[in-house]
Amino acid sequence: MLMQKQRELVAEYGRKISAARLSPGTSGNLSIYDPDSGLMAISPSGIGYFAIRPEDVVVTDLDAHIVDGARKPSSEWALHTGFYRRKPEIRAVVHTHSIYCTTFAVLGQPLQAVHYAIAEAGTDTVPCAPYETFGTEALARAAVETCGEGRAVLLGNHGMVACGESMEGAYSLACNLEFVAELQYRACSVGTPNVLSDEQMAKAVERFKTYGQNQPTK
Repeated sequence: MLMQKQRELVAEYGRKISAARLSPGTSGNLSIYDPDSGLMAISPSGIGYFAIRPEDVVVTDLDAHIVDGARKPSSEWALHTGFYRRKPEIRAVVHTHSIYCTTFAVLGQPLQAVHYAIAEAGTDTVPCAPYETFGTEALARAAVETCGEGRAVLLGNHGMVACGESMEGAYSLACNLEFVAELQYRACSVGTPNVLSDEQMAKAVERFKTYGQNQPTK
């Protein structure tokens, strides 16, 4: 099976985003990109995450031509390929409809530095792209352009996208941003959040570059 390991990871992390309530029902989608082959393994359209098997995951090129798999790829394939084209260092994209991130997307408001964990996105603000119809190239363009140099973006009246150098990294970022969004929501319900300064966030962003374990040498 072509891209077997990547397809297994897409199926596994699909179950994780569903169990973590980051994407209810069949909403959201996720993918892994292999730059050596130029191929992407992406979740299938309209199948519940706990029902997806590795063979249901679809392998396409960046123009959405199916290379392997009998299923229809996610309707948001252009969203994924847009990020792979713009950010050549990333290897995975996770798109969720998590409740707190989506709440701010509905408000058209960015996530702010109410907690240093936002630094995992490589920025001190996660911007919100204007609304575009789901599954369109217009949505993909708006998301990629609004995201800028960071690794995450809110989609107006829709959801959130997180990018990573691995599926584990993209999933971790999606979880952390939902945490930040909930904090921002709760803080705004009580008063005015204390947003970290540019200087404070610059230090946090720098620290995140060396956070975690070093990759083993091959």
